[in-house]
Amino acid sequence: MAEIFDPVRYSVITEKNPREIVMLRGNGCKWRRCRFCDYHLDFSRDTAANFAINEAALSQVRGLYGKLEVINSGSLMDLDEATLSLIRDICLQKNIHELHFECHWMHRKELPSYRAFFTDAGIAVKIKIGVETFDADFREHVLDKGIDETDPAVIAAGFDEVCLLFGLSGQTVTSMRNDIETGLAYFERVCVNLMVENSTPVRPDTAVLADFMEHIYPFYRDDPRVDILLNNTDFGVGKDKTHE
Repeated sequence: MAEIFDPVRYSVITEKNPREIVMLRGNGCKWRRCRFCDYHLDFSRDTAANFAINEAALSQVRGLYGKLEVINSGSLMDLDEATLSLIRDICLQKNIHELHFECHWMHRKELPSYRAFFTDAGIAVKIKIGVETFDADFREHVLDKGIDETDPAVIAAGFDEVCLLFGLSGQTVTSMRNDIETGLAYFERVCVNLMVENSTPVRPDTAVLADFMEHIYPFYRDDPRVDILLNNTDFGVGKDKTHE
């Protein structure tokens, strides 16, 4: 599949948990049912083309802060073996001691072997899961996340960090605060994303976003364990280079 835009695939995060970040391309999210997401469109079945894109992005990694976050439009399992080997090699070359990846719940049983691929080389691995909300009914019947578990402790058992999604109709100040506090209780870090307009039928609720900005954002803005993306390109990747 051809890229629908020409995205920035390397950036540096200097606030809170400073790290470099790359947005790579894999063979596609295997869930692909989240009703709010069109990020999965950034994929290709062409392994060679994917590797060329990934190699170019990874060539920009300098080893800043000793930490690297790797994202793609799905899970780390969607990346080809050559890309995974290159990530490990670059970490060793650049003295990167901590790697961050994303993974869907459906792949949780595969995680130990993927962790070992890096930890056996002395590289710590942090895995982030997109839960979006700990309200299981809302998560599954409205968002269709594909997480067949309601207990946050069980969900967190195989993961280190969590993504939450706010700005949706039906969410409240109380529910958003509860989601963040639950995330902080069971995970090392929380990443809050605000819903933005995209190609899906799901639209941001301006009233909920206003409530977030007034009642939630000021309280967690400076929390070192909470990343807040007011726009989904705030980490610097994903922006269209042709329209910068």
